[in-house]
Amino acid sequence: MRKITLLLAFFGAVFTMNAQELNATVTIDAEQTGQPNFQVFRTLEQQLTEFINNTTWTKKEFKTQERIDCNFTIIVQSFESTSFSATLQVQASRPVFNSIYDTPIYNYNDRQFSFDYNEFQPLVFNINTFDSNLVSVLAYHIYTILGLDADTFEQYGGAEYFATARQIVNTAASSNFQGWKATDGTQSRYRYNDAILSNVYNEFHEAMYLYHRQGLDKMESNKREAKNSIIQAIARLKSINDRRPNAYLLRTFFDAKSDEIEKIFSGGPTVDINTLVENLNRIAPTRRSNWSKIKL
Repeated sequence: MRKITLLLAFFGAVFTMNAQELNATVTIDAEQTGQPNFQVFRTLEQQLTEFINNTTWTKKEFKTQERIDCNFTIIVQSFESTSFSATLQVQASRPVFNSIYDTPIYNYNDRQFSFDYNEFQPLVFNINTFDSNLVSVLAYHIYTILGLDADTFEQYGGAEYFATARQIVNTAASSNFQGWKATDGTQSRYRYNDAILSNVYNEFHEAMYLYHRQGLDKMESNKREAKNSIIQAIARLKSINDRRPNAYLLRTFFDAKSDEIEKIFSGGPTVDINTLVENLNRIAPTRRSNWSKIKL
């Protein structure tokens, strides 16, 4: 009995250390098709959940509690046989140190999303080949999430993951699917990845680290210092906006962060918010309703 107990403990420890990187929820919304109860949608939802959560995406060890929470919502607009037209909403968050709060790090609405899918087909990701737009799009967003999460813990910590996403973009560019090429518009996977790897946007990575590691993670120990770090992070983003007004990278940041920023600066110890509000109104003018509520 003792040997069995030790064996179970060993396998439990191995499982904990080798837990995959993501804790993902996948939702398939097929209401727009008029046939939302088709079995194929339930199968797809289950297969994608298992694919994302059970694939090993990095060489690093993630403990169970370190897995990144994320949501993938696929809104199927239409389908014919095995061809699907859809949009994909991707959201991800990471926990804040010494709190029960999760902070959003990614909120991306991918409108250039269509794919082919046969029910029960194997879902396999190979970085060197393009076999499935469904798999490639998901893998692209997964590596972007991994990169953004790493950026919040270490300055420029996500570079290797953004580079992997770039490789996915380059491989998929040979396909006929949208979102992978420079000619596919200003709000595409190509444009987002190109920006996040460009030296023109270096301050974005500095801001991610300042905002999260020096800001939110220190809220419990020193709220005033933490708030000032977040003010510095917004100033870094303002530098980008001065060079690239209305940049897509900045818009996606504020899609995730606007409500949070409003709440951070609407209570607690007072700090100088004049320059902060001015910067926010300049960078994200469409969020003025949020910034008008910052009073302290």
